[in-house]
Amino acid sequence: MKDFFKKFELYIGSVFIAVTVIVVVMNVFTRYVLKFTFFWAEELAVGCFVWTIFLGTAAAYKEKALIGVEALVVLLPKKGRDVLAFFTYLLLLVLCSVMLYFSFTYVSSSSKITAALEVSYAYINTSIIISFALMTFYTLIFVVKSFKKAFLTKSN
Repeated sequence: MKDFFKKFELYIGSVFIAVTVIVVVMNVFTRYVLKFTFFWAEELAVGCFVWTIFLGTAAAYKEKALIGVEALVVLLPKKGRDVLAFFTYLLLLVLCSVMLYFSFTYVSSSSKITAALEVSYAYINTSIIISFALMTFYTLIFVVKSFKKAFLTKSN
């Protein structure tokens, strides 16, 4: 259970990608073999895929697995890198918080519904709020850790 909470974004995202694959394969089979399609399959697959993308982004962010450019950073001394990391995480905290605010505003003001299933897009777009909330939370952890590393530890 402890492992689940460490990587819950990946587990939940895996469920969404599994549903996406199953629905797409099922719809392709019914289209080409049985000569009909489920009217709701595309919307369900796209909605699950959106959840997969945003949960995967939050998981990759938590693991610091997103692409970064370090060409100039590696030229700095160790202490300089630590201080730069702290200020970078502060900037990211502001950006993630702003995106969390805007995503919440966007989802709460939207009244669009899907064409086939006639459900609110809020069910799909809530993934954006959750993703930025997680990224803001993880950035806060990164800020605290980088502050301790940059300013509270002795330099080598």
